[in-house]
Amino acid sequence: MLSKQEVTKVIDALTAQYPDAGCALDYGTKYQLLVSVMLSAQTTDVSVNKVTPALFAKAPDAQSMVELSEEELISYIRSIGLYKNKSKNVLAMSRQLLDQFGGEVPEDFGALTSLPGVGRKTANVVLAEGFGQQKIAVDTHVFRLANRIGLTAAKNVLDTELGLQKAIPEAKWTLMHHCLILHGRRVCHARSPQCSECPLEGICEKNGL
Repeated sequence: MLSKQEVTKVIDALTAQYPDAGCALDYGTKYQLLVSVMLSAQTTDVSVNKVTPALFAKAPDAQSMVELSEEELISYIRSIGLYKNKSKNVLAMSRQLLDQFGGEVPEDFGALTSLPGVGRKTANVVLAEGFGQQKIAVDTHVFRLANRIGLTAAKNVLDTELGLQKAIPEAKWTLMHHCLILHGRRVCHARSPQCSECPLEGICEKNGL
């Protein structure tokens, strides 16, 4: 694993490389953010952003969402992956949100993860983007890069999240989450990383390469 000094170099290099790193999902409210993050599982933010404008025009909040049938909801999100499971989860989440939280997205990790279809990653993204909390949401890019670079040495998502929380100053958790995602998309690809163009060349441990 990298030393504290090397971790600092990684943080400085990536934040300089991606000064405008942030959430790529388009949304208007915390509820819409939650739905968008749920829809983004195993698909791209670009794909989600293509379907949510029409969906949110029809169902901008939990109450209007539960008034849709599952078939109606599917008609809006059919172009993204896993649309059947996602439609069931979004409707079940919206019903529970109405029943237990007055239709408002709770600002609490435990409450969020009690909702159908909401796991650690989704809850962390919502708390970071919707409520301004410092969180590290570990998706496939973050998991791969954290362990490839040497920020962590973990075998699963939870241990990667906990390891990153120890390695990175809390004030930069959310920013580094976004930086790692962008770096994974643009430079540090899974099968053919562009190491010659990487600002971490000479620091990265290149684990698994």
